[in-house]
Amino acid sequence: MKEFFKEFKNDLPASIIVFFVAVPLCLGIALASGAPLFAGIIAGIVGGIVVGSASGSTLGVSGPAAGLAVIVLSAIGTLGSWEAFLLAVIFAGFIQLLAGYLKLGMIAYYFPSSVIKGMLAGIGLLIILKQIPHAFGYDADYEGDLNFNQPDGENTFSEILHLSEHITPAAVIITLISMFILILWDVVLTKKHKIFGILSGPLVAVFVGIAFTYLSQAGLIDLSLNAQQVVNIPIADSIPAFFNQFSVPDFSQWNNPEIYLIGFVMAVVASLETLLCVEATDKIDPDKRITPTNRELKAQGLGNIVSGFIGGLPITQVIVRSSANIAFGGKTKLSAILHGFFLLLSAIALPGLLNMIPLATLAAILFIVGFKLAKPVLFKQMYKLGWEQFVPFVVTIVAILLSDLLKGIGIGMAVAIFFLLRNNFRNAFQNPHTADLAAHEYRIVLAEEVTFLNKGSILDRLNKIPANSRVVIDGTKSKFIHYDVKEIIDNYKIHAEKIGVTLELVGFEEIQTSHAT
Repeated sequence: MKEFFKEFKNDLPASIIVFFVAVPLCLGIALASGAPLFAGIIAGIVGGIVVGSASGSTLGVSGPAAGLAVIVLSAIGTLGSWEAFLLAVIFAGFIQLLAGYLKLGMIAYYFPSSVIKGMLAGIGLLIILKQIPHAFGYDADYEGDLNFNQPDGENTFSEILHLSEHITPAAVIITLISMFILILWDVVLTKKHKIFGILSGPLVAVFVGIAFTYLSQAGLIDLSLNAQQVVNIPIADSIPAFFNQFSVPDFSQWNNPEIYLIGFVMAVVASLETLLCVEATDKIDPDKRITPTNRELKAQGLGNIVSGFIGGLPITQVIVRSSANIAFGGKTKLSAILHGFFLLLSAIALPGLLNMIPLATLAAILFIVGFKLAKPVLFKQMYKLGWEQFVPFVVTIVAILLSDLLKGIGIGMAVAIFFLLRNNFRNAFQNPHTADLAAHEYRIVLAEEVTFLNKGSILDRLNKIPANSRVVIDGTKSKFIHYDVKEIIDNYKIHAEKIGVTLELVGFEEIQTSHAT
């Protein structure tokens, strides 16, 4: 237990900031999903306490994800009730549990580093772009939306272009004050005295924002915010009313095949988002720890089962809260767990106080998170690595900004795979041009690993060899050759005889041949 609390002084302030960030995100995603607002809070509580406890991720934070909002909205309409949908969430959880036991988490290790870094930078830029309207008091789009096309009919860029019509002076002032506090704390005060490291800048900014709202509501200052410009958590006037906000699945729908189809789709999408976030979070972990992905799938499955049983939205590990956790000093999984408890306690005892937090203050905090994810130095580092790393990185960023997270990652993966295939095409063999080779003599030295991806390049090279030549295919450096490639060489033996080519195979006796792809 002592080991569990060893980083308490760092985890506590980080968990408070993650909690403040999580509240509007949980509510916004619930709103976009067409679900009860409190369902988002439930998912945040379960993601923090249940998933945080079961997960092997040190810094990852789980909760409702914007990437599932469209699926949830459509599914509720298809199934006809929120309670029926909860049954699909439970089924999705069981699918994820099974995936964890089948060790399907290994999929995460096949995401290229350039794409994951592009995802981080893209999310960072997207956070900044999406928070600009909130910083100016234009809150038509829900908190947590990461899609290019928005439910309000605008897109990421057109929303910003319409700012001039909706600027609220109070929101702008709060944003500027909050940014001043955050920068002052980070650049100056934390270096002056350790007390400023304990009392974090974001926490001070939040309380200043609450004070501003209180003074405006009391009529002590002229500037004020409307209901859409502050956090808006549901308030229960009694303990029974609080528990009435929880829902129970409609188990009478167990024989509805749509339940299982929707549950399967949610499990696949939620698992992919989780594995992407795991890889991204591990990349920005200062200590470079590695999350056990199969355990993470099991933890997410358990979380979705619990969330479904008590009326919560589906859960994934989420990059905005995870990166906020890292940006503000989280060190262990205790931070994620504590943020879940804070969500629970505040929903019971402090909803009125939370509803005085300006979204402009949270926008300022998220600006910092976004900047730390998309620092200019990252772009410079990726450029220095060459085009094969830089192009997939940039394409992933642009695709995420112009579509959504999963589509952006998919497009980035396609570009990364193109470069992979191109390298395999080029590196299947060496074709030395040495002075001692006679005219019309060709020597092809195969690579150490020759897979089915190398078929095209080897076939292309053999087809270009003129008739009446001498060809040596050297496999002395090869440890493995795929059956498809071996078949190409065997077929070439027959073709070589017909065109007068003398073919010699060297070192093929010891090479392992496989049919596997």
